[in-house]
Parts: sequence; structure tokens; C-alpha cells
Amino acid sequence: MLTALSLTLALLLDALFGELRRFHPLVGFGWLTQRIEAWLYAAARWRGALAVALLLIPATLLAALAVRVPILGNALGILLLYFALGLKSLGQHAQDVAQALAAGSLADAREKVGRIVSRDTATLDETQVARASVESVLENGNDAVFGTLFWFALAGAPGAVLYRLANTLDAMWGYQNARYRYFGWAAARFDDLLNYLPARLTALTYSLLGATRQALICWRTQAPLWDSPNAGPVMAAGAGALRVELGGAARYGGEWQQRPALGSGAPPAAVDIERALRLVRHGVWLWLGVIVLAEAVAYA
Repeated sequence: MLTALSLTLALLLDALFGELRRFHPLVGFGWLTQRIEAWLYAAARWRGALAVALLLIPATLLAALAVRVPILGNALGILLLYFALGLKSLGQHAQDVAQALAAGSLADAREKVGRIVSRDTATLDETQVARASVESVLENGNDAVFGTLFWFALAGAPGAVLYRLANTLDAMWGYQNARYRYFGWAAARFDDLLNYLPARLTALTYSLLGATRQALICWRTQAPLWDSPNAGPVMAAGAGALRVELGGAARYGGEWQQRPALGSGAPPAAVDIERALRLVRHGVWLWLGVIVLAEAVAYA
């Protein structure tokens, strides 16, 4: 029952303390990523691949060594998983947006949603702010929570560290723009590979805990239209589960992008941000229950 116990303790640490405000390892990793980029950058895929290897291999090996430390190995593994999780942080950022909308402060809501999405937020109306927030909760539910839990269950703390750092690299370099189209190619493709199974399990989780039939239909018909092979299933299933309408036009870097429609139902409102968070939280309980049951059967 070690995996289930470790997951429970790491989730408890996240619930109690959330994301460290100072000296968080992911902040340090972001700083190191910028230094590596400044050293290696060129519009060449091999340069980006080398940068990914230099950042991920040593960190994963260090995590593997940490969990083998006598007596302290299990505790260090739990601590590494805690650092990799982002459940409470996701909830805090999204609730800040929902509270600003509920208070009628659109300017404040725009500023707060700008902290969790990459699109331009200065001219968003209330519906667009709520849509951006719900999309962020659903996608980051996979990236910051379920993907991390999946790789910890499969490969322990080294797997969780590898996944979370790869996801961070994709968030920094995985853009189809002039700067990162080639240099960021390896980061984006590696993240796609690591996320393939977790994203589909996340989509299934959302489907089971929401409007199941609608979620499965949206997953099957809408996900293939999305440009990301993993965000498509997650967001289509999540939108269907919540019975809200996501996707559509959004502005990135001053340019409008017409994204496919996701889900079915009314445009999202502030209340749907909390509904999306509840979907993620209930999913965590479901995953934990399945892991406990699987370990109980394995050790019976």
C-alpha cells in the first residue's frame, strides 16, 4: 500500500501548504531553463533536444538517487511528489478569478486570469474570462495533477519529477511561433508523449464524474479538431461533462485565433469555475480510491 500512502501524504501536504511562495524547486528550474536557453538557443531542433536532455536527465537521476537514500528515501519521494503537485495552487488561482467576477470587478478578474492563461486578457468580457478560467482548470487538472499522479503511480518520484519538469519545459518552449518552432520542438513532442495516457485517463475521469454521455460524445467528435493531441480530449470531455461551451476565438500575442468549439450548452459563468474545480477534486478522490483498491488486490 506504499503508493497509495505516499499519494495521500503528498496530497495532504499540498492541501496544508500549497505551493511554496519562496524557494520552490520549479521556480529554480525555470531560472535554470532560461540560462540553458540563453546558452544553447538557435533555430535548430537538435539544439532544443540537447537542452531538454541537459535539463531533464540529471534531475530525474537525482530523484532516483534520492528515493534510494536509506531510511529517508520514502519521505524524500513524498516530498518530491508534493513539489510536483499543483492542486491547491490551481484552486487558489481559479477561485481568485471567480471571486472577482462575483464581486463585479471585471478589471480585477482580467488581471487574475492573466496569471493562469497565455492569451491576451485586457479586453475580455465576463463570459470570456470565465471561459478562459474553466479551460485552464480543465487542462491544468491534467498537467498539474492527474499527469503527475499517473507518473508517480507508474514510476515513483523519478517519474513524477520527469513528467512535471517536461511539462514545465513545454509551457516555456512549446510554442508554434518564430522563436520556438524549432528550438521548442523536442520539448513539445516529449510532453505530448508523456501526456498521451494521462490525458485520456483525465478525459475519462471527467466523463465519469459529469454528464457522461455528453462528455463522451464531445470527446469523440470534438477532440480530433483541437490542435493539441492531449489537450483536445481533456478539454472536450471536461466541457461536455460540465455542459458548457468552451473554445472559440481567442487572442494570443495580438493575433486572433479561431479555435474549434468544445462542449455543448451555455457559455460558462463564474459559478462554472468552481464546478470545474470540483470536477478535478472529485477526480483526485476517484484516482486515490482506484489505486488503493488496486494495491489491496495486488497484495491480497
